[in-house]
Amino acid sequence: DRAALAALPLVRKTMLVAEQRPDPPFGRLVATPVADLARLFMSPGPIYEPQGRGADFWRIARALHAAGFRRGDLVHNTFSYHLTPAGAIFESAAHALGCPVVPGGTGNTEQQVQAIHDLKPVAYAGVPDFLKILLDKAIELGRDASSIRKALVSGAALPGSLRDELSSRGVSVLQCYATADIGLIAYETMLDGVACEGMVVDEEIIVEIVRPGTGDPVPDGEVGEVVVTSFNADYPLIRFATGDLSAVLSGASACGRTNMRLRGWLGRADQTTKIRGMFVHPEQIAEAVRPFDAVVRARLVVSRTGETDAMMLRCEATSDDSGALSSALAAALTETTKLRGEVEIVAPGDLPNDGKVIDDTRPVG
Repeated sequence: DRAALAALPLVRKTMLVAEQRPDPPFGRLVATPVADLARLFMSPGPIYEPQGRGADFWRIARALHAAGFRRGDLVHNTFSYHLTPAGAIFESAAHALGCPVVPGGTGNTEQQVQAIHDLKPVAYAGVPDFLKILLDKAIELGRDASSIRKALVSGAALPGSLRDELSSRGVSVLQCYATADIGLIAYETMLDGVACEGMVVDEEIIVEIVRPGTGDPVPDGEVGEVVVTSFNADYPLIRFATGDLSAVLSGASACGRTNMRLRGWLGRADQTTKIRGMFVHPEQIAEAVRPFDAVVRARLVVSRTGETDAMMLRCEATSDDSGALSSALAAALTETTKLRGEVEIVAPGDLPNDGKVIDDTRPVG
């Protein structure tokens, strides 16, 4: 059950690198011999990822279907086909739906516009900004890109203003959340042509939201780090910490899908910062407060007083003796970080629900 799962350690990208480097290409992490794989990819790190031989290895087809992609739709795919897997991820998903693909890849904007003008694709896959660039370039060159009517985007933020602009130009745009290691994590859906709130979690994985710096699940609605378990037969990953922040949305989607929903991408969980020449990590803050049952949530606020860095550990807590608790917490903070800081006890619910464990408020520059 989920309680047992939460007792297992997290797996992070740094661990993938450490596992693969002495025993390339995959260390002990991939269950299928290289000879039986379809492709091998290289992501920054470097981290090597496998593609098995099954159809729709990364399970993106359901996100394409939710975005309105249907058998026979010609898809213009602008994700990269060079070493990294994004291009293959979306191409294999389109093929699983029966959609032919134009392998546009990245760059070569004028050539891609010419291909759109000549081939008339009805769907787009890629980052959201590049779709706007292509549409603008088509106008500049006097080419017709009006055939594109639907899009599934990923890999970058989709601001509401950009979605609205693309919609005004006749393109219905949904987004999905995926990684090279896991594949699809969650995807947007539609009702009557309008994007529903949140993202539906893919049905073939388990998603936990944990407090940054720990592997401890947080209550539904609280912002934390996205942790994914995938029982992929070729590449199983158990409690893979993505480094991304999100939160669980209660209830079912308006479109009728009933699986867990996420609020979407809410930032990065890695809040490591340097204070007085020392790196301080969210894991250290979690370690400092873990022995204190009265502490519900903690947040280290880093500021600057004159020319000196200052730390304030703000803790939501229920305690009959806040003075003693503050003193004990201050000692624990110094023990774990080797730096002195103040402690402030606040009422439960007073800290912002944004997933931050370290809030660096020092001015930049």
